[in-house]
Amino acid sequence: MDEFSKTIISAVDQAEVSAELVGEDPDSDLAIIKVLGNQTVFARLGNSDQLQIGQLVIAVGNPLGFQQSVTTGVVSGLGRTIRTQNGMLLDNVIQSDVSLNPGNSGGPLTDSSGDVIGVNTAIIQGAQGLSLSIDINKAKSIADQLIRKGKVFRARLGFMLQEIQLNPKVQRHYGLKNGKGLFIVKIEKNSPGSRSQLKEGDIIVEFNDKPVGSLFELFQELSHEAILTMVAIAVIRHTERIVFPIFPDKKAA
Repeated sequence: MDEFSKTIISAVDQAEVSAELVGEDPDSDLAIIKVLGNQTVFARLGNSDQLQIGQLVIAVGNPLGFQQSVTTGVVSGLGRTIRTQNGMLLDNVIQSDVSLNPGNSGGPLTDSSGDVIGVNTAIIQGAQGLSLSIDINKAKSIADQLIRKGKVFRARLGFMLQEIQLNPKVQRHYGLKNGKGLFIVKIEKNSPGSRSQLKEGDIIVEFNDKPVGSLFELFQELSHEAILTMVAIAVIRHTERIVFPIFPDKKAA
């Protein structure tokens, strides 16, 4: 993507500064903007791997045009996959009950220390107290690709997934070190997953001969074009460990 200049306005003091768009990722609603000039105010990025369900979180944004509004809540769920309004699957989502409204999208979700642990992205229409944010570790990975390439590569499997704890007996029997797996909630039609032998209810524990216990680990594997080939995927089905081949394809732009 070609860089271009653009004027942006600070929401705090209305000062105008020049900036360049380095790259954008519509799927995650993230972009990298290079601000030109002496800008010294920034937010610290935390580590979303350390998040715990029930932990206090704070959202900052401009809901319905009310600038610099702050709401608080707790983490309700981690490692979610959701379907966005445009039909895309979005992985590594933090579920919380902070109050989000139109205008909050793109704002930070922070912990009680002020470290950014997510980027607010959506609310579930018709649901009460259910808000979603992109995991900051995934956002860092996306940002790195945007800075280096100006775009993000994604391979697709077509699974809706949920991070879960493995049964301790199954974990010990198969020597699974991380204790977590990815539960296949749903398989999309006409996807690599639907053309494989995997079934809804399987628990993914290895991908491309590497253990995967989080959506972020799977995202990292699917961020390289070399993955567009036959890949081994190991799952727990009931109590049996089975390995199947799968052919990831390139996610449509």
